[in-house]
Amino acid sequence: MKIKYIDDEVKYIGSQLAPHWIYKNYKLQGDAIVAFRGECEVKLTEMVDIEDVINNEPIYSKSMLSFITEQFNVDLVEGVFRQRLLICIIKEELEKRGVFVVRNGDDLMINGAKLTVSIATKSHTSVLIHTGINILSEGAPVKACGLTSELGIVDIKEFANTIMSRYSDEIEDIVLASTKVRGV
Repeated sequence: MKIKYIDDEVKYIGSQLAPHWIYKNYKLQGDAIVAFRGECEVKLTEMVDIEDVINNEPIYSKSMLSFITEQFNVDLVEGVFRQRLLICIIKEELEKRGVFVVRNGDDLMINGAKLTVSIATKSHTSVLIHTGINILSEGAPVKACGLTSELGIVDIKEFANTIMSRYSDEIEDIVLASTKVRGV
């Protein structure tokens, strides 16, 4: 899996969760994960999560670390497993830094405040995952916390690269593990 941290700020509006967005914009063909920071504002019209639409819960963050991954030859259930794997890796990296994190499905919470948003969906050609981690908590429509504002994590690029490397390595190791067993 290819990985790339995008140094330019990118406002995540939901339309980036589209097939071949990574390839078209960053020339990474095939399975890939990218990360970037920037404002996040997903209006109900761009929402993939039907539950959020029904509950009238748009997403906003003044500053968010976003991960987008596109993976091919994967069905949606496996895509959701991979989304949860990404969330667990983020949780582990925070715990290594001394942060107590509660995971509830694909959400990470700190002291009852929401740290992440995440969704997995299927296109005609791939599974797409967006996971966002608040960097700043101010202005969020729900009780939120942020990597920098509450947790003191300031090297966002290093944090993002660690997560992407671990995620890529884990996916590659899972695929490799499937090739070393005999059928029974």
